[in-house]
Amino acid sequence: MSLVLYGHPLASFCHKVLIALYENGTPFENRIVDLSDESSRADFFRFWPIGKMPLLRDEARDSTIPETSIIIEYLEQYYPGHVRLLPLEIDRALQVRLWDRFFDHYVQAPMQTIVSNRRRPDGTADEIEVAAARATLTTAYAMIEKQLADKQWISGDGFTMADCAAAPALFYAETLIPFTPEQPNLRAYYDRLLARPSFARALEEARPFFKFYPYKERLPARFRDAAG
Repeated sequence: MSLVLYGHPLASFCHKVLIALYENGTPFENRIVDLSDESSRADFFRFWPIGKMPLLRDEARDSTIPETSIIIEYLEQYYPGHVRLLPLEIDRALQVRLWDRFFDHYVQAPMQTIVSNRRRPDGTADEIEVAAARATLTTAYAMIEKQLADKQWISGDGFTMADCAAAPALFYAETLIPFTPEQPNLRAYYDRLLARPSFARALEEARPFFKFYPYKERLPARFRDAAG
């Protein structure tokens, strides 16, 4: 198989690329990276010594593609499907790229900051860093709520790369700072994302790994049961 995706089922950034692949039924090998296994680690690091997942390897073109947004744009260019995740019209494409970056930087990043601090030994968490991350998430929620006032998806009527970014970011962020009753647009959008078959599939595949998530008790009920 030409395309190989290196990643892990629990990783939110990996979900982002999986959603894009599943949206278009793109054939690929989903290769799980086990960083504790020397062989698995070496197989991954030979292509990308930075060690950040996911990573796409295209054997047919002898190409190594890192970074989620670049991977999705690469797929749009060389393996297009029936769902166009990046509009051809430049102004619409810029909006998609803007919200894609928004979710990566202002939802994913602070979410990961909070989770990584939870994983630290007792008494070593950076409370100032955590407070700043929580404030960023709160601000981001308010901006998303406003953006969704007249839209089904984050940049308009069509599902795009920006929604691929939004789904896993919001899935984990909501376990840290729940949406409020004053955010009905955000809640409805989140529910639409959960119902999207591509994201539902990515979450189902992650189900056995949710037991390793440090806030597993805050996951949606059907995933709490799986987390044990």
